[in-house]
Amino acid sequence: MYKLLTEKLLSLNTKESPATGIGLFRVLYGLVTLQEIIFLLYFNHLIFDPIPYIDVEFPMIPFFLCLWGIIASFVVIGYRYQFSMVCNYIFWIIFVNFTTMQRDFDGGFDTFMIGVGFFMLFMPGDRALSIDTLRYKLSTPFRHYSTYPTPVVSNLAYIIPTIICLGFLYFDSAVHKLFAEHWRNGLGSWLPSTQPYYVSALDMSSLLNNEILVKSIGYTILIFQFSFLFLFAKRQLRPIYLLIGLGMHLGITLSLNIYPFGLGMIICYALLVPFSWWRKMGSLVRAKAPLLTVFYDQKCPLCNRTILIINHFDIFNCIDFRNAQEYAQNHPELSHLNLEILLTDLYAIDNQHRVYSGVNTYIQILIKMRYTALIGLILSLPIIKDIASKKYRLIADTRTRIDCNSECVTTIVLEDKTLYHQLFEDFAHRKPKAFSRKLSKILIAILILQLNSTIHYGLLYRLNLPIKNAQFSAPIAEASNTLIMVSLTFLGITPHALYVHDHFAGYDHILAITYKDINGNEKWLPFVNEQGRLLAPNWGRVHSMWANIAVTPTINDTRLKKFIMKVTAFWGVKENINLNGTVFTLKLKKINSPSYWVYDQLHQNFSAPWTDIGTASWKNNLIHIDLPDDINLM
Repeated sequence: MYKLLTEKLLSLNTKESPATGIGLFRVLYGLVTLQEIIFLLYFNHLIFDPIPYIDVEFPMIPFFLCLWGIIASFVVIGYRYQFSMVCNYIFWIIFVNFTTMQRDFDGGFDTFMIGVGFFMLFMPGDRALSIDTLRYKLSTPFRHYSTYPTPVVSNLAYIIPTIICLGFLYFDSAVHKLFAEHWRNGLGSWLPSTQPYYVSALDMSSLLNNEILVKSIGYTILIFQFSFLFLFAKRQLRPIYLLIGLGMHLGITLSLNIYPFGLGMIICYALLVPFSWWRKMGSLVRAKAPLLTVFYDQKCPLCNRTILIINHFDIFNCIDFRNAQEYAQNHPELSHLNLEILLTDLYAIDNQHRVYSGVNTYIQILIKMRYTALIGLILSLPIIKDIASKKYRLIADTRTRIDCNSECVTTIVLEDKTLYHQLFEDFAHRKPKAFSRKLSKILIAILILQLNSTIHYGLLYRLNLPIKNAQFSAPIAEASNTLIMVSLTFLGITPHALYVHDHFAGYDHILAITYKDINGNEKWLPFVNEQGRLLAPNWGRVHSMWANIAVTPTINDTRLKKFIMKVTAFWGVKENINLNGTVFTLKLKKINSPSYWVYDQLHQNFSAPWTDIGTASWKNNLIHIDLPDDINLM
């Protein structure tokens, strides 16, 4: 088995694949991280303050979030890839493990993002759609852009992250689902979508009220998750798994208010797109023929770098660049211009044989590149164009020209210092067998860590097996828990028991908060509305705080009061409510979370009446909460 694995890894590493999917994977990962950082900045006081706006324990949190945001932006654009990915990985670990994010505001996808971030440390994310690619080209400016080879990567860069980040996760999740009655009844996607706390603003009743359809979706998800690990790599089945997976996670993103989890999972599907699809999509969006031909001075370093930059961002291949010295003699449309005139400016000619120069050339470039057309139109405005023309003239008249034959050889080429290049290209090329053996051992170790989590919590914990020899089993259980803690912290390997029976069993009541304004009118805090839905932007990890920790099938009085304090303080300040002069009313609504299908269950839960059960009031920045002794009995 071990020998077979090493041979397979060696074979896959020698197979080359286009880098487009890896580049898009990096962009999507960075965007999801960036939106989560913006979310954390908005809810900074709710999440990190012991008492929002009143007791600010971590005043430097926004500063570090902004630093993280800069790093995430570097990830998106692919700038200094290895540095930005290492920093991003460290930021995720620190914020998840050393702040209240883990204990009280688990986003549901934090460990997943840590796991994906770990593998991205070793992936060639800078090979496509990145600024690093442009930096490499600019280090050799006298080389024509058309001579750079199409970036390719090892097939392992696609296969390994997909197996571990999706395959292992799905299989572990499916094992947990088998122990949930509503999942066995085909209602795994239906039940959360009927609970007011979990649904988005999109009404999916027409789908939920079709019993055959929702059960078909539920069973399809189970089959999909159990079989993904073993069948996704088959060429004929890959498009099927791609479309089902995208549909499943897009449905989560749109219908439930845990959209970060849905978005986080979707990014991995950039690795599952068949390579032929990338080529077909490229041929569809690229121009059949150049819309503009630009002539540049080959002996001008500035001109060469400008051309490389423009070509890098010309993703639709709308602009063609020609060496003016070589091309002027054979181009009849430019016969009225001698070479000396041609080299004074950046000249261009379009398909209607119209000639442009100077700033007008840049305007046409921006317009012809399509997605930058608006910038080109702004640049063509009178005042802006006059300013740009003066700046252009100043630069064009002072630029230097060199003899390429003598200078090109001194160009410094950037060294590839990424871990991917050092391990999967350099080390694998020098010692292929040693590389495959070491990688095999690492993958087997990761598999053991995953099996430890799945067997411990997915089987032994749920089967509740009696252990005859507790003296023997206790050290094993402790060692297993230690391994899970390590794998969770650094690799994101954790039990994926999402929305199973132990979450919804007994979930028959929800809470909301209202207050009276200065006119005595009752208003709902912009948190939970009259239907019982958690309102945007209180989704993601804020939803998790309220719906999974504060309000549960068995409500803990201490935790509930803690989060009532946080919510009233945060939204009280946000809504300019005088905390010390306002009494908040705590309301309870009875709902149902059946494990069997019920027609129009969502609207039944929406329309259930509210009952006033208590109050919360602030005085001198201290809160007093009056609640029944045991809400669970109400």
